[in-house]
Amino acid sequence: MDINIGDILEMKKAHPCGKQDSTKFLVLRAGMDFKLKCQGCGHEIMLPRVKAEKNVRRITKA
Repeated sequence: MDINIGDILEMKKAHPCGKQDSTKFLVLRAGMDFKLKCQGCGHEIMLPRVKAEKNVRRITKA
């Protein structure tokens, strides 16, 4: 999967914050792990590449 910094990932499951855009995450770092920022609340999370790629529904390129 071709995911780069600045892309927005729409995930299958929402972030627990429950805000409007809680299923959309901005990619801050890409490698073996992804650093993602929730577009709803701004919380940053680290997620292993395998788990992130499995849960991606749609990629919006930057």
